[in-house]
Amino acid sequence: MLHILVLFSLFLLVSSAHGGVVDFCVANLSAPQGSEGYSCKPPAEVTADDFVYSGMHVPGKYSSLFNDNAKTAFVHQFPALNGQGLAVARNDIAPGGAIPLNNHPDASETIFIAEGSVTAGFISSDNTVYMKTLNEGDIVVFPQGLMHFLVNIGEEKALVQAIFISPNPGQQRFSEALFGSNLPSEFIEKITLIDANEARRLKALFGGSGRFSPINGHKDCQQFDFHGEEAGNADFPTKCAQLSF
Repeated sequence: MLHILVLFSLFLLVSSAHGGVVDFCVANLSAPQGSEGYSCKPPAEVTADDFVYSGMHVPGKYSSLFNDNAKTAFVHQFPALNGQGLAVARNDIAPGGAIPLNNHPDASETIFIAEGSVTAGFISSDNTVYMKTLNEGDIVVFPQGLMHFLVNIGEEKALVQAIFISPNPGQQRFSEALFGSNLPSEFIEKITLIDANEARRLKALFGGSGRFSPINGHKDCQQFDFHGEEAGNADFPTKCAQLSF
């Protein structure tokens, strides 16, 4: 009798588990995103077009700093990826260009070299660098969360295609995190040993700002976010103009 009750309980468990399985869950982007992704678009509103994304036929605009550009198909651009455990991207790199140090906190990344030759590498948590030159048809994997980069070493454009193991892998570029943010230059100098003047120059390139820190003085400056146009503000103290970024 006991084994019948156990088998019946297992049957109910399997039946309820199967009943919770859905074929797909196209993201309802108008709803809030939770820890498990987006809620599903009502099935009656789903069409074949939801499962096709045509946003990567041609390259985008190249970055003036690194001569690269990226087009992504993450869940925000391609809602059918919701719950599917993957995302894709297209990266075009001009000769001499690079995809600078970056990481994806929520996914590993597999790169396929569709055109050209690149040097690819990543840095492990013990600061070992794994780097290799890749040619058309080669594949490389960047482990989840580790800083990695690509440099076009050829004379022609390189085209690389990426697959991530998350529909929303996230990304942070090291250079933009430092110099495109509002982290004050005097703090950048202290935590990186990059001279504050060089940090200011790089902040101007990356569009960063920096609220004045009391590390070196005038509390009157703390109300200003330092962009070049602030120096022309009549309320902008002259002493602060020398402390921009």
